[in-house]
Amino acid sequence: MRFLVVLTDLKGWKSVPSSSLEDADAAVNDLIRFMGSSGSGLYVSIGRYINKLDVLTSPQTKTMIQADDKFLITAAAVTLALRPLNATNFTSIGSDLLNVHSAAAQYCMFLLTIPRLTQRLPTVLVSAIKHKSILSPCLQALLILKDNILKEMSKLDDLKTQHFLKVIPPVGWALANIICLASRSETDFVDPGGLNQSLNYAIYIHVVIILAESLLSWLHDNGGTEKGKHYSEVDEQVGYENESLCPLKISYLDLLRPVCEQWHLAKLLVISKSDACNFTVETSIAQDPKCSRKLEFLDIAYYYSYMLRIFSILNPSFGPLPVLNMLSFTPGFLVILWEALESLLFPAKGHTSADNEFSRNKVSENKKDGDIKKTQRQLNKEGTNKWTNVLHKFTGKSQSGDDYVDSVDAQPSAQADDALQDIWDVEPLRRGPTNISKDMSCLLHLFCAVYSHLLLVLDDIEFYEKQVPFALEQQRRIASVLNTLVYNGLAHAGQQNKSLMDSAIRCLHLIYDRDCRHQFCPPVLWLSPARKSRPPIAVAARTHESVLFNLKSDDAAIIPSGGSVITAIPHVYPFEERVQMFREFINMDKVSRKMAGEVTGPGSRAVEIVVRRGHIVEDGFRQLNTLRSRLKSSIHVSFVSECGVPEAGLDYGGLSKEFLTDISKAAFSPEYGLFSQTSTSERLLIPNTTARYLENGIQMIEFLGRVVGKALYEGILLDYSFSHVFVQKLLGRYSFLDELSTLDPELYRNLMYVKNYEGDLRDLSLDFTVTEESFGKRQVIELKPGGRDVCVTNENKMQYVHAMADYKLNRQILPFSNAFYRGLTDLISPSWLKLFNASEFNQLLSGGDFDIDVDDLRNNTRYTGGYSEGSRTIKLFWEVLKGFEPNERCMLLKFVTSCSRAPLLGFKHLQPYFTIHKVPCDASLWATIGGQDVERLPSASTCYNTLKLPTYKRATTLRAKLLYAISSNTGFELS
Repeated sequence: MRFLVVLTDLKGWKSVPSSSLEDADAAVNDLIRFMGSSGSGLYVSIGRYINKLDVLTSPQTKTMIQADDKFLITAAAVTLALRPLNATNFTSIGSDLLNVHSAAAQYCMFLLTIPRLTQRLPTVLVSAIKHKSILSPCLQALLILKDNILKEMSKLDDLKTQHFLKVIPPVGWALANIICLASRSETDFVDPGGLNQSLNYAIYIHVVIILAESLLSWLHDNGGTEKGKHYSEVDEQVGYENESLCPLKISYLDLLRPVCEQWHLAKLLVISKSDACNFTVETSIAQDPKCSRKLEFLDIAYYYSYMLRIFSILNPSFGPLPVLNMLSFTPGFLVILWEALESLLFPAKGHTSADNEFSRNKVSENKKDGDIKKTQRQLNKEGTNKWTNVLHKFTGKSQSGDDYVDSVDAQPSAQADDALQDIWDVEPLRRGPTNISKDMSCLLHLFCAVYSHLLLVLDDIEFYEKQVPFALEQQRRIASVLNTLVYNGLAHAGQQNKSLMDSAIRCLHLIYDRDCRHQFCPPVLWLSPARKSRPPIAVAARTHESVLFNLKSDDAAIIPSGGSVITAIPHVYPFEERVQMFREFINMDKVSRKMAGEVTGPGSRAVEIVVRRGHIVEDGFRQLNTLRSRLKSSIHVSFVSECGVPEAGLDYGGLSKEFLTDISKAAFSPEYGLFSQTSTSERLLIPNTTARYLENGIQMIEFLGRVVGKALYEGILLDYSFSHVFVQKLLGRYSFLDELSTLDPELYRNLMYVKNYEGDLRDLSLDFTVTEESFGKRQVIELKPGGRDVCVTNENKMQYVHAMADYKLNRQILPFSNAFYRGLTDLISPSWLKLFNASEFNQLLSGGDFDIDVDDLRNNTRYTGGYSEGSRTIKLFWEVLKGFEPNERCMLLKFVTSCSRAPLLGFKHLQPYFTIHKVPCDASLWATIGGQDVERLPSASTCYNTLKLPTYKRATTLRAKLLYAISSNTGFELS
């Protein structure tokens, strides 16, 4: 080998007479040409040799120049491998004398596919194979001869001679080796890290795209992406345990580390903005059109889109997180990405006309425009009031956010409404991902993945006030794009792009959740894609149940990516329709229980309990908690008075309603200790962290979940609302920093202060701990292992902010929310709950708006005891009720039904029906014209939703007596 090295070096032929130099030159050329051909077997042999070398993991070992035989043999082998590629630089050798394609192709197939090539060679030899004269011909050959080279690489994969190749195919190792060779070493003293300065970046990116696409195809064929699981299986004949694969994958991804570096992306972005091609190539290979393309931003998008998918499959611990972190926080990248995507989705002419149409339709809603502009001006104000106004807005102390909701709900003409809906329904995406171009699919996938990652850490001040990275108008357009894409992707059958659909659904959920907390999109935007094509409610409900059954049976062949429309994006259905679906699900469940023999007739299998008025929570817990799903059956309640005397009466459903109402009132009271109220103005309920110290505290919270589930199952309204963060846990959703303002505004304000602190954070003497106090004892909890000893600095402040938010929003309440969830889902299927967002769940539990529709109530009221719709007192009652203020009407409803809100679908769904019972009283006829009227006060039987109304003769008397009764907060004892 040493002789061959010398023989192929023209400098070693100095002793040859000048007359014979031309013959010697030709002989050397012939020898090098033969070495570069497939017939010589040179690259096969050198590849086998290097493959046997140990992986040099220690930098000291790699940098040592060893003088032993092994090093000399390796150096000679590498030199011979490079000879045919170096020969392209000889002025005496033309393209007609040397088949450069063959040599470069052989080099790619047998050397670049060696697992961890750069780690097997000493640094001095790695520098040689990184040289432009070696790497450029290989990249060009891969670009021009990709089909042949990839085919030969697949043959190497079929051999499966090594454990390495059974986990990562040869094309995967070629990809990793090329990325390593194209990047500078971190130990380079002149320019540590960075891309090879003399590299042809356009060809480099195109080659990586080709290899990455081939690797993903191999992973897909070998189960790497099946059902969203990471590729972790190897042929049973290998004899290796799966546990050994994770370290191998991690070491493989370590070779791709340059992809996760910001300098890598920054360099590529700078080059893509250059007008001229950024390379010059001296060989004839460069004349191929494939090698003369300019680096475009679309190429960079493909590059990182494929890298995200590779990391998602092969990274067992963090998935694509390293790449996403870099892409999300690279300044300007998301904006450029959206601009590229927008140019495809909204061509200049169409985009402008759509905007103009939107503007014209908004003329009829001038109040809305004024409210939005006013809000935006307030958001942009500088000064000391800026933080206070924003935080008040987020915590509910300001109604500025409601103006937009009210104005959007205004009723423009039907034609204008249809035009608005058409604008939010993005035309190129009306068939989902099936008919869009490959370029658009790539840009959408990358944008959704990166933006959803950024949304996790973007706080509300950045999103709404600073409006980074996008203005709110752009956010609305992004929402409409994703909404249209996801709906049509799920609604239309066909082959789906799973990675695109998964990332789009995730990003859409995050945008929708933020809009639910603080609205920035008109409601019509979310409903737009499904407004003409959504199926009837009953059909949608049965389709939803069918999809869930298939998911349970693991029949993935008939399940679209992300499940059904209702499973993935129920918000495309109006809220009222989803409430009807919810009731349809419950009716279907009741029918199935009846068919299974669980319900055989009136009163069958009813649960009978005896409850003491003064111990309603304890008695209910003791008798009902172990029933679990059997609690769906009827409950027959017998009350025992405070004096220990059984109360007379038969339970036809009214007493069970009274029981659920009274037990909720007692157990959810902050004084009881199981739940507390948030510090926001709404005073919403959230589990009390000290409940764990109470006797059966966690079990009691689980029981309350069953109580709420029973109320939802029977359609009984409870006049309580839970914290947004707590409901998110019940819906199976994780909470992030931006939601903290709804739970603890003061803590949120303090964390924002830390996040934006410009001085040295060490001055604040913070560490990674949080202190809790319960029953006079202080407990220090670490936010991370060893957090007591970790000081918060400017470098780790973001980690501290998100760790603190994660503790308050997730970790602290998780045991309680899990317990409540277990109880709730004993009666209510989790899939039914996911039809709603957090605020909608509270409406489902406690009813509609803070007013009632008097006409609807009148049409669904029953009269007993001698009253009829034509009775004089009844006519006076409806006249008085219409004259009440909204809060007074709500007080009346609470007085009669124990809940201040109307049923979501109207009073026809109130059970039992709203009833007015006649209470005969003596009064002279003169009472109608000013004489003595009835003195008796109205009373109520909340268990039967019955108002006991005396026969008043004058409206003024009825109004005064009714207001006195409903304001006294009592019912039975009034007479």
